[in-house]
Amino acid sequence: MGFNFLTQELAIDLGTANTVIFQNDQIVLDEPSIVAIDNSTGKALALGQKAKLMQERENPGIKTVRPLKDGVIADFNAAEMMIRGFIKQVNSKRRSLFTPNLKIVVGIPSGSTEVEIRAVRDSTEHAGGRDVYLIYEPMASALGIGLDVEAPKGNMVVDIGGGTTEIAVISLGGIVVQDSIKVAGDVFTNDIQMYLRQQHNIRVGQITAEKIKIAIGAVIPNLEEEPEPYAITGPNLMTAHPVHATITHQEIAHCLDKSVARIETGIIHVLEQTPPELYADIVENGIHLAGGGSLLRGLATRLTEKINIPFHVAEDPLRAVARGTCLALKNTENYTFLMR
Repeated sequence: MGFNFLTQELAIDLGTANTVIFQNDQIVLDEPSIVAIDNSTGKALALGQKAKLMQERENPGIKTVRPLKDGVIADFNAAEMMIRGFIKQVNSKRRSLFTPNLKIVVGIPSGSTEVEIRAVRDSTEHAGGRDVYLIYEPMASALGIGLDVEAPKGNMVVDIGGGTTEIAVISLGGIVVQDSIKVAGDVFTNDIQMYLRQQHNIRVGQITAEKIKIAIGAVIPNLEEEPEPYAITGPNLMTAHPVHATITHQEIAHCLDKSVARIETGIIHVLEQTPPELYADIVENGIHLAGGGSLLRGLATRLTEKINIPFHVAEDPLRAVARGTCLALKNTENYTFLMR
């Protein structure tokens, strides 16, 4: 045991949309990945949920930044502020005389370049991480879903996050084939904004579009349980008079169609490159869906029909990567797929 009480272990799922931190198997933080910055001083005014409330409502003295774009760090300075702030929030709950040694495992997209990987590592180290390990997100989601990633068996995971959709085939503790496509939650939100402009002549912000996505987001018109239509109010594009509209899930399924088709193409593309023995395992076990995007109504049904392999949505798909990162943290000695 020794000085173990001075080492603090955190598992961080640094997502484009949300950041989740696990400590001792507990979620100690789950906040939107956003930071509000005072333009004159460059200091962080608010993080996470508090900053999200300011998003699209800020005045010229404040800017809200989402440091991650397409799953990778786009604004280095803001990312560091955010990671540091979140770690501080977790630490403010424990009183200690010593600054603990932080051992941190962070999930990163499987398509990350060397530069992007270094950005995550540097930001985490600058925010206080002593021992920083990185894990590819599809690997983390496979662990989080509860798959045996080290078995000589093919498992396929499709993780639809905020910035990227990660598609990977995993066997023997490694990623055999992977693709990372930039069609995910943010693109769906955008699609909804565009659709409302074109079809209803209404301007809506990202926040409202995201609420619509969560409330009635669907990818097939015929659902077993249909959500109630969603009422919105916004300015008419031409006159700026208020317009009231009621949006149905069928409309959302229609406007997301092209983006979901791009994810389908990505999945087929990965299956084409999968070795036949692993392919056989995948057909037998089905394909696992994780990430917030897998909460779109009817997604598993649509993909199963399209690809003829059963799709299963993980339980609590939003947290799959975070849970897997947490499992990896316990096993940093044994797991060969962790990167130092």
